[in-house]
Amino acid sequence: MIWLPAEFVHPLRVDLTDGIHLRPISPDDLAIDMPAVMGNQPMLWAKYGDAWGWPPADMSAEADRDDLARHAREMVAHESFNYAILPTAEDRLLGCVYIDPAEEGDNAAAGPVADVSWWVVADAPAGLGAAVDAFVPEWLARAWPFTVVRYPFGEVG
Repeated sequence: MIWLPAEFVHPLRVDLTDGIHLRPISPDDLAIDMPAVMGNQPMLWAKYGDAWGWPPADMSAEADRDDLARHAREMVAHESFNYAILPTAEDRLLGCVYIDPAEEGDNAAAGPVADVSWWVVADAPAGLGAAVDAFVPEWLARAWPFTVVRYPFGEVG
């Protein structure tokens, strides 16, 4: 499926707020991803469990690394995108932004349609959740070629 224009280059780093940025997640992030995901597993399961079956309560480090590797491959192929929300030191994962194509048959627009979602850790710096809520829709409108952006997990709307 051709989803994005061939000439589109996805951002490799985006400043979100002072000291916080987004960048594509990778398998090398396992040491910060695993504690963030499993430390927030009940919240993440409540949000994504029915739709994605993720993250299971017994997720292993190997399964998490495999998931991160899949995300990295999908980003290179422009199939979907997973951006890590990180402090400058990149020593802690503060959340993720997911950008996925709309499901087949669910795309009546005359251009790329994205389903977008995000989460932040429960102990994120004060105001980070609101900053992400404000930033992501604006960033997508400014820097991405989407005709329509949907928020199936209720972040906007």
